[in-house]
Amino acid sequence: MKFLALCASIGLSALAQAPAAKPPVKRTVTAPAARPSPGLLNPALAKATAPPVYNVVFSTSKGDVTFEVQRAWAPNGADRFYNLVKIGFFDGAPFFRLVPGFVVQWGMNPNPAVNKVWANANIKDDAVKESNKPGYLTFAQTSQPNTRSTQLFINFGDNSRLDAMGFAPIGKVTAGMDVVEKFYTGYGEQPDQQELLDKGKAYYEKNFPQLDIIKTAKIMPVAAAPVAAKPAAVPAKK
Repeated sequence: MKFLALCASIGLSALAQAPAAKPPVKRTVTAPAARPSPGLLNPALAKATAPPVYNVVFSTSKGDVTFEVQRAWAPNGADRFYNLVKIGFFDGAPFFRLVPGFVVQWGMNPNPAVNKVWANANIKDDAVKESNKPGYLTFAQTSQPNTRSTQLFINFGDNSRLDAMGFAPIGKVTAGMDVVEKFYTGYGEQPDQQELLDKGKAYYEKNFPQLDIIKTAKIMPVAAAPVAAKPAAVPAKK
């Protein structure tokens, strides 16, 4: 009995002298950064066919802008825009050319390495089926054939004179034109496009810090058309 009592006494003493257990340390787990799409540095991998109709939302530094793109208007252009959005090409891109009453233009990636591989990734021309009306979305191009690549513009005014020059609209702004009209226009056409290509974000942040940007561009599902209710069957007359 004395031995058991001694053991009990030693056990209680040891428990009393043991340091209090420390609470577990909470560790914050940081999710790994999303890997860039392979197509961002390899245009050959960005060749998906766009749906007949799709919506794109630009979350910009002034608010959201929504486009509705109709593939039937300009299939090559609609496919290219679809792929550029999917691979994140426009994320962080500035609206670098703003001419009130004419256009707001963008399409230079913040990363010069991305611009380099896309500089000559041109698509074939589309027939012009819609006019360059206010709010319509169109690819920029030169006077030479098949020179559309990554740059687009929104028509601020009625630019129907561009129709005869081969500028084929691919869609239109369906929400947020008031946001577009708030973009900073103080720099006009000053940003140098070659500098934007070669230096990217470093160039425009240093020299044109008030340019508005596209934070993210995302393809959004198109709401399905409501199904009309079938009329109730009329009982046959006996």
